[in-house]
Order: sequence, then C-alpha cells, then structure tokens
Amino acid sequence: MSRQARVKIEKGWAHVMNRGLERLEIYQEDRDREHMLELIGAMSERYGVRVHSYVLMPNHYHLLIEIRSGNLSVAVHWLNVAYSVWYNRKYGRVGPLFQGRFRSEVVEAGWTLAVLDYVHLNPIRVKGLGLGKEARKAERAGVLRPPEPEQVATWLGALREYRWSSYRAYAGYGAKTEWLEIGRLLAKAGKGVANARRAYRKRIEGYVRQGVLEPGWSRTKGLLAIGSAAFLEGIKRRAGRLGRELAGKRVYREQVKFEAVVRKVEQEKGERWEDFRDRHGDWGRDLVLWLARWTTGMTLSQIGKQVGELDYASAGMAIRRFEICCRREKELFRIREKLKRDLVA
Repeated sequence: MSRQARVKIEKGWAHVMNRGLERLEIYQEDRDREHMLELIGAMSERYGVRVHSYVLMPNHYHLLIEIRSGNLSVAVHWLNVAYSVWYNRKYGRVGPLFQGRFRSEVVEAGWTLAVLDYVHLNPIRVKGLGLGKEARKAERAGVLRPPEPEQVATWLGALREYRWSSYRAYAGYGAKTEWLEIGRLLAKAGKGVANARRAYRKRIEGYVRQGVLEPGWSRTKGLLAIGSAAFLEGIKRRAGRLGRELAGKRVYREQVKFEAVVRKVEQEKGERWEDFRDRHGDWGRDLVLWLARWTTGMTLSQIGKQVGELDYASAGMAIRRFEICCRREKELFRIREKLKRDLVA
C-alpha cells in the first residue's frame, strides 16, 4: 500500500483524519472517547497546536488544527501512538490500531468554515440514519430525493445530541472543553457570541434541511489541499517536488465558481444567460441550477438567489425536474455529464 501523500507547512491550517485498522471500531465505550479527547487536549498543550474542531466517529476521527511551528506530523503521530498503547493495554490486544499514516489536507484560512461544516456533519452521514455510502453516492449523482420533514427533525436531533463533536460548543448546545478554540471560526459566522452561534446553527441546519451533507470539496478523494485557485496552485507546485509519494494521487480540486457554470452553459446553448435565465421551462436555466448544485458547494438558497431570487424549495424542485428530464432524454443527460466533467477536470 502506498503511503498517504502529505504537504508539510510551517504555519497554517490542516484537516486531519485517521481510521481504525480494517475500519474496525476504535472506541468500545464512552470512557475510550473521553480518553481520546483528553489526549487531544494534551497534544494541543504539548505541541502548541490549536484544535478548532473535532469529531469522534466509531471507527475514525476528524480534527481541524492550526499549526504554528511545522510540527503537525509529530503531534498527530504522538496522539495516535498514545491512544493505541492505552487502548491495547486496556483491551489486551497487540499490533497497530490505526490504518497506516493519518490523512491530512492543508486548508487555506478562508476555507476553514467550510471544513468546519464538513467535520460537524459527520455524525449524521451514517447508514443508520439513511445517509450511508449508497445515499451519498445518490446525492453526488443528483438522484437523492429531498428529505422529508421527519427525516430532517431526526438528523437535527442527532447532531444536537451527539456528545463527541465540537458542534455542540459552536452551536451553544453544550459546554466547551478548555483546549478547544472556537472564537476565530465562530466569528466568521457572525458578530457577537450569541449572534454567531445562532447564525452557525442556521448555517448547519440549512445544509441538513436541503439534504446537502458533503461540501463540494469533500466529494474528491486524495486531496492534498483545500482553498482558492492561487493557494492551490502554490500547493500544487510544492507537491510536484514530493516525487513517488504522489503517484496516483489527485493534488487538488478547486471549487467551481457560479460564473464558470454560467459560461459553460452559455457556450453549449449559444445564448447569453440573460436571454434564457427567466425563460419558463428552458433546460439551460435548469442545467445551470443542477451544475451549480453539484460543482460549486453552494446551498440551494445561494443558488436560488443567483437565478431570479428563487427560494431553496423552488430551486430544489427545478433541479429534480431537470433530473427527471435527463432520465428521459439521453442527449440532455450527455450534455449534463460532459459539462460537469469539464468543470471539475
């Protein structure tokens, strides 16, 4: 098995994840999770890294970390070894607990809120809540139906009650652990703690109500970095010096801009956006909506505002109508898939 490619930085942000060996559960009881959180706090103090978010899932964990002295690898390696030794002693087992090297992606500062969302949505992206791998594949393919109100209520309840995530601290549902840093990212959601928490709850609940559980960047595996075009280009040049370690890896995927989607559809139709945007029943407008939904990372509400001030329900209905048309009309499906490939290439 090839080693996980990694770009080293002296200062900055990183999304970190590690999974149990053979996807086995790495926590047998709550005391195990409590100890893992204690070790994350100890790692923060010992190595001077700032932990801005976390989630402990049954067989893996995610962290959003800020590094200040180029010591990400040594810090996370210490965390994994410390927990593995403790776990093995407790349960009388031997051998590695985690599945090889941890995975990390360098994150541009302006994209940290999107990564925070991804980390916090993990507890409901599970099969037991109807959001396992097959459902996420259907979402990416554009064939997953919008959630019913009862489903939304179940998912929101699960998020609010999940104890092993920093979401409760950000949203104001629970107390913050001493070592968790929430101020900087919470300030990105709004001014003043109370307003920011309210705004962040609304932000996360907006994803859930619309059935959007994976930001656009998270749909590409093997990432080395998450950020703007200029940031990613710099990472790409640095990654080019990593040699064999990058064999078979995708270096990055830039999040597509709405304007780029519009330009692609204009070229395909041979018409200006202003000429067909408000034309009732025009497949070009609905194609723009669909492509924006699956390539930009925008919510339905954000997309709707770009298209005649549609609300998120109307935007979602137009996208579903377009998907039905694509199943009937092979040529329209071909155009859709071609433009999507062009946008995310």
